[in-house]
Amino acid sequence: MGGCQRVDAAGAAAALEGVERVLLLCHQKPDGDTLGCAFALWEALTARGVQVRIASPDGFPQRYDFLYPAGFDPLPLEGFAPQRVVAVDVATPVLLGPLEGDWGGRVDLCVDHHLSNWGYARQLFLDPDAASATELVAQVLDRMGAPFTPQIARCLYTGLVADTGAFRFSNTTPAALRLGARLLEAGADGYEICQRLFAQKSRGRVEMERLVYNALEFLAGGRLAVLVISHQMMTRTGVTEEELDGLAGIPRQVEGVEVALTFLQKGPHLWRLSARTSRNLDASAICARLGGGGHIRAAGAMLSGTLEQVRGRAEASARQALREWEEGKA
Repeated sequence: MGGCQRVDAAGAAAALEGVERVLLLCHQKPDGDTLGCAFALWEALTARGVQVRIASPDGFPQRYDFLYPAGFDPLPLEGFAPQRVVAVDVATPVLLGPLEGDWGGRVDLCVDHHLSNWGYARQLFLDPDAASATELVAQVLDRMGAPFTPQIARCLYTGLVADTGAFRFSNTTPAALRLGARLLEAGADGYEICQRLFAQKSRGRVEMERLVYNALEFLAGGRLAVLVISHQMMTRTGVTEEELDGLAGIPRQVEGVEVALTFLQKGPHLWRLSARTSRNLDASAICARLGGGGHIRAAGAMLSGTLEQVRGRAEASARQALREWEEGKA
């Protein structure tokens, strides 16, 4: 990890004490966890009079507007000189996208739960056993003595249910459930949050799901599922990229599938790979061979080349993982 210093919740809280200006960084394609972390910290820090900016390379999706303060308007970073730069749920500076050039090498503190974290920050509060990064932010807020207001509880609960699939995924731990109960007691509306994240779909999203089921391919004796989401499919359904959340998990739901690879077209020769695996395989290892990373069951990478080229590389990595698993069973 080079010059990266590992800290615990107390150390992370200490890094935020006595500062007047803080910049919070979210990752590309922001989800409930990175945004939940950022806005929970925003609430706690601004309550203490700290000037806070939140930067998200892909903006602030409307589906998460219940996390944003009333009248929230992202302020420009020009002329803002933060005393602390904090990345939340960001395993690698590459995930900062266009923000990497200005801030990737200036991160003072990273709060994360990805085993694949690069150790790029000066200080790192990392727990790969945590269900979500908001679980770690909750610990930091406790060390700061910050009360869990209903809005902070809403932010933290959003990240928790987003990364556990509403407590359905294998990363759901007793600690996650205890925190969930505490956040509900503090005022988080669990039903409304889960409705917003999991139950409401646009007509375009429903049409995209129909196309997805028709486009699924099964390889390696049905153990490998592949899905390609092209620009043409996006145009046909009229969906925005933020409406695609959760689609990568559909191929893994098919009986017998151990690895699911979803390719989302980002440009003529640029693709975002999302990998999902069963309990038997490590998605982060599959993506690490492709320059990416993530969680054990869910990971990703950005791949350049034609569809044939990127599929070939990703499928080869997935097949290698399948072979290693089979050999391990022998």
